[in-house]
Formats: sequence, C-alpha cells, structure tokens
Amino acid sequence: MKSSVDNNVLELPGNLKADLGTTIENIGNSFLKQGQALERLSQLYDEDSYRDAIRIALNTTGHMIVIGMGKSGHVARKISATLASTGTPSFFLHPAEASHGDLGMVTPGSTLLLISYSGETQEIVQLLPSLKAFGNKIIAITGAKSSTLGRAADVVLEIPISEEVCPNNLVPTTSIVVTIAIGDALAISLMTLRDFHAKDFARYHPGGSLGRRLLKKVGEVMLSSSVPTVDPSMVLLELAAEMAGGPAGVAVVLDENECPVGVVTKGQLGVALRVTRRVREVAAHQCMSKDFSVIRDDVIVDEAENMMRADEVKFLVVVNKDGKFVGLYKHDDL
Repeated sequence: MKSSVDNNVLELPGNLKADLGTTIENIGNSFLKQGQALERLSQLYDEDSYRDAIRIALNTTGHMIVIGMGKSGHVARKISATLASTGTPSFFLHPAEASHGDLGMVTPGSTLLLISYSGETQEIVQLLPSLKAFGNKIIAITGAKSSTLGRAADVVLEIPISEEVCPNNLVPTTSIVVTIAIGDALAISLMTLRDFHAKDFARYHPGGSLGRRLLKKVGEVMLSSSVPTVDPSMVLLELAAEMAGGPAGVAVVLDENECPVGVVTKGQLGVALRVTRRVREVAAHQCMSKDFSVIRDDVIVDEAENMMRADEVKFLVVVNKDGKFVGLYKHDDL
C-alpha cells in the first residue's frame, strides 16, 4: 500500500509548506555553480599578478596584514591564520579599528592584503590614503580591478565571478568561496617556496590530534606492557592463555635477543585452534606470521600513520635502536 505521506513536503508554521525536493535540487545546483566558479578561476587567473604578489610576500620583512570587512573580514581572518600557520607571519586587522588607532600596527616592513569584492568598501577605502602615505605594498583581492581599491593596489588578484549563487545575487557566497581559494593558493605557494615541511608545521600546531601526529614519537603513544610477548616454542594452549583478554589483539614472538621474529593475531590463533587438536604440541613458530611491519620508537607518529597506510596493516611492531621489541603501535593508540 502506497503511503500518503510525501517526504518532499515539509509543514511550516502558519500553514506554509516547503518543497524539499526542489530544495535538495537547489543544494546540488549550489555546489555545481561554486565548483564552476573555481574552475573558471583556474582558467582565467592572471599569472603575472600572482607572480608579483608572491614576490612582494617573499620580500616582506614584517607581517602580512590581512584586512577585510563583514563577510570578507571573516575570510581575511581565515587567510591570515593559514598564512601564519604555514610560515608567513601574519595577523588580521579590523578596518574600523584601524582608522581609530590600530594603524599603529602597520610597520615599515609589513605588506597589506586588502579584501573587498566591490573594491569600494567604505571602511577599507578610507584607509587607503594613510596606507599609501606609509609606503607599504598593497595586494588587493577584489572583483573590480578598476575600483578605488584596485587602482590603489600594487597588485590585484581578481575574483572572476559573474554572479553569486544567492538567488538574489546579493549574499556573498560564490565570491567568498573564490576568495578563500585565492588566499589558500597564495599561502600554499609561499609555503612551497619556503620549503616549509611537516616538521615546521608541527612547531605551530602543538595541540590536538594534529599536534600529536606531528610532534609525538611512536614510543610515547605505543602499547607496551599490555602486549603479550612469547617464545617461538610456546605451545598453542599456553599461547591462547597469554593472549586471552589482552587489549592488543596480537602476540609478538621474540628470539633469544628479544628481537621480533613473528606475530600471532587472534585471528591466526583462532584458525590454528580450529584446524588442530594438538594444542600441547603445535608451537607459536608454526602458526606465526613472519610478514609484519616494524618501526623505530623514535619515529614521529605521522610517519607511522603513513607507513600503515602504505603497508595496509593495522599495527606496527615497535623496536628500539638495537632492534629489540619495545611495543606495538595501533591506530587507536592516540
């Protein structure tokens, strides 16, 4: 029996109804149009302007000061944060506060990155005479090269969109997406030219899971005392007892020098117990796997994660500089 409920109709207050089918279609169109705007940017951007902007940024001895108002202000904060975290000293300056004394933050070695889609944002335009008098280089991100901001800038990075995805062509939407892309492209270009690597990135990201991945070493987060270690001659019955209830899910087989020579997972143990009744005779070395991934305890976690992805394994056997077993690294150790 067909349901009388239409899942595409949403009842709203005031006896109004919304067509969710059309709404979902509009969502898809929004993604499509914004993607097309980014594709258009990749085809139309002025290479010479980006070269000039990068030269200015690399020659900046102070900070990249990013300024924007309203929605562009939020984007400016994001771009500034991305620059700062990837090796380009930067901070956000609110244009309204700048005109009331915060222009004192602008030092002779600073470069200004001004963001205004129209190029006529009042709070930014009124700063231009002072900024020009200071003599600082100005990079503008704007949709109007001939605007007041565009004419005052040393370099213009244009926002080449025909319209916003907003049905009224009013709300900053597509222009915001493209502006963020321009800021990211600038930051990544500078990051590459400065030879900025993961170890450098880690210096500015000590907190959270990212900081742990980039700063902590495998030895700091590995499982150690809870990992069963067994002799190659240990029989299945004893091996099962050693592995029972352990959180590691794997036993590491060690030689007389405490170096790993094999591993036995719970799955491998289960298969061995099912195919033989000789649980007091079959030894660990007869059911262990000799194919396992090994990593040093002084390697950073990020390298361990990359190794696990490359080897397509769920754990790494950890050894010290002498090759002796010290622990087990798993994804959930963090």
